[in-house]
Amino acid sequence: MILNIKNPRILIILLLIFSFAFIACKEKNNGNNYKDFPKKINIFGINILGSEKVEDSKIIHAAKIMAQYLDNDENGIVDNQAVVDKLVSVDATLIMFESELEAENSNYKLPNHEHLQGLWNDETIPSFNKNKANIRFDASLEEVLHLITHEGYAEVYPNIWGEHKGSAISKAMDKARGGYFVSPPTKYPSSAWYSYDDETCEYDCMITEYTYWALTSILGGQAYPGRLDEIGHEWKLNTREKVKKRDPDIFSILTDPVYNVPTKLPDSDYKGFNISILLQK
Repeated sequence: MILNIKNPRILIILLLIFSFAFIACKEKNNGNNYKDFPKKINIFGINILGSEKVEDSKIIHAAKIMAQYLDNDENGIVDNQAVVDKLVSVDATLIMFESELEAENSNYKLPNHEHLQGLWNDETIPSFNKNKANIRFDASLEEVLHLITHEGYAEVYPNIWGEHKGSAISKAMDKARGGYFVSPPTKYPSSAWYSYDDETCEYDCMITEYTYWALTSILGGQAYPGRLDEIGHEWKLNTREKVKKRDPDIFSILTDPVYNVPTKLPDSDYKGFNISILLQK
């Protein structure tokens, strides 16, 4: 499995892991100052860890978003057991810090593996409403989905969802970008409707982002007033009808009932079971 280590927030977390491993080895007889995360929530076997500075309401919000993505009909049972089993098998974990700055200076013990996704407190917006103008998009809708698709769907269905050249979703993305590009080109073709330009994001990362844009647009999360002006330089198909008409390949994949992909955007009002913090200092 190829990790999107070029993603800045993932790279920060990995550096923390390697730093902890090095220091722990060096000081194994003297102890060290690394500590456990004081906040933890488990959703269907998937852990969400939060630092002391992460607001309780924010980590609970992220947990509800995850629960709704995985149990979209909110009956307390996951919609795609194979995907959840894969996530659990690799200990896929969402790590929450107050900000990127706190993440960079953290002394918390992180899981000793690469199946992680970062989310910051200051970008987690419980008040987000897809039906009205928002000051800021709720990043939990993006980062939680990244963890699920990158660590789950892409691994369970490699021929369709695989984040590599030749998969069905990669072929759809290449059409959306106007060609096959290992890294972002200096200038995308004028016909492209997906033109992600972050040079740190390589081909597999591009697929992760493409999946997020397409699915959240299909689910109505990118159509609120003013949103297209914010994202149009990167993604032009911000509504379900635009995706269906302009990008039928990705629309077909994301709406195929065989994959049990969410059909409604999470709104943090999860009714499947009560969600609360399991571990606090």
